[in-house]
Amino acid sequence: MNSKFQTRLEKIESALNQFLPENSNDEWKNLSFGSIDSCVKDAHFANLIKPCKTLVSLGGKRWRPLLMVLCAELAADAKKRPSSEIAYALTPLVEFAHTASLIHDDIEDNADTRRGKPAAHLSYGLDVALNAASWLYFQATACIENLPLEGTEEEKAKIKNTFYTLFTTELRRLHLGQAMDILWHRNADLIPNQEEYTAMVRNKTGTLARLAVKAGILAGGGTAQEADECGKIAEDIGTGFQILDDVTNLTTGNPGKKRGDDIVEGKKSLPVLLHLKDHKEDVQVICKYFAQAKKEGIESPAVEECIELLTKSGAIEKAKGYGVMIIHNKTSELADFFGNGECESATLINELFASMQAPKK
Repeated sequence: MNSKFQTRLEKIESALNQFLPENSNDEWKNLSFGSIDSCVKDAHFANLIKPCKTLVSLGGKRWRPLLMVLCAELAADAKKRPSSEIAYALTPLVEFAHTASLIHDDIEDNADTRRGKPAAHLSYGLDVALNAASWLYFQATACIENLPLEGTEEEKAKIKNTFYTLFTTELRRLHLGQAMDILWHRNADLIPNQEEYTAMVRNKTGTLARLAVKAGILAGGGTAQEADECGKIAEDIGTGFQILDDVTNLTTGNPGKKRGDDIVEGKKSLPVLLHLKDHKEDVQVICKYFAQAKKEGIESPAVEECIELLTKSGAIEKAKGYGVMIIHNKTSELADFFGNGECESATLINELFASMQAPKK
């Protein structure tokens, strides 16, 4: 990895560790909870920390917080301002929200694994995982209250309110996207059109990319309008990566997951929709595969039969090409949004997404 990424990632990890440490400590308790009863034990805090910290520590690309930082630098360069540390302080907003959504997503999908390890609800119990992930959404906002801001108390309050409003709006959209996805995979015969699918992904997946970019632009001194315009570009980038993620699920298999588990979940991904657009006669065939795979599990022959059908029609390859095109076009648009596409942050934005699409060795 580019050493310039590594330097930034180390600062991001420091910010994440401040608000989600390995073990509870007095400074963290005060930052997160304020004054609490002395009888509250470390074991009580552990039921919040451990399920979330375990998943965060298992990896993840950290591309969302990194993108937030780079967008702050991009805006600051355009505005001829010094780079602000506020963006680093805000990184828990996107990484904690992402982690919380993964824990809840695994519960809702009845998934067995995440990042190669048992899903949180299997390792810690359904009640603990549900509560910890819900808490993490709220814990993400603790960083806003502790931002290193300058100015009067009124000016600081206004800036904090901007980030609170941004975060809560995007989180509501994330849950709307998940509600759409749940409706479709719970009803095998309900097939969305491509427009509905795109709207779902923009909310469920694109919203965290949008949150990262909008927060970064604002942290770098950009206007609300500039942040909104960049956010729209970012949600398309997020959509592109979700498409590629769905393609990977049906080809090599996602890291830490089994190939084709989207078939077991009855996921109406873009490859499925593209296939049905050209082969309407296969609706009942695919619905049958979904039902059989759901009943029999990942080892069901229906999983590979469905993948073979989508592969032969070219739907998987077509979806991949579409996702790559979106990411390439929108990344270039974002990097040169302010017309300073030759600056370091713009170059790194392009490099970041290029490296994420590179073949894994």
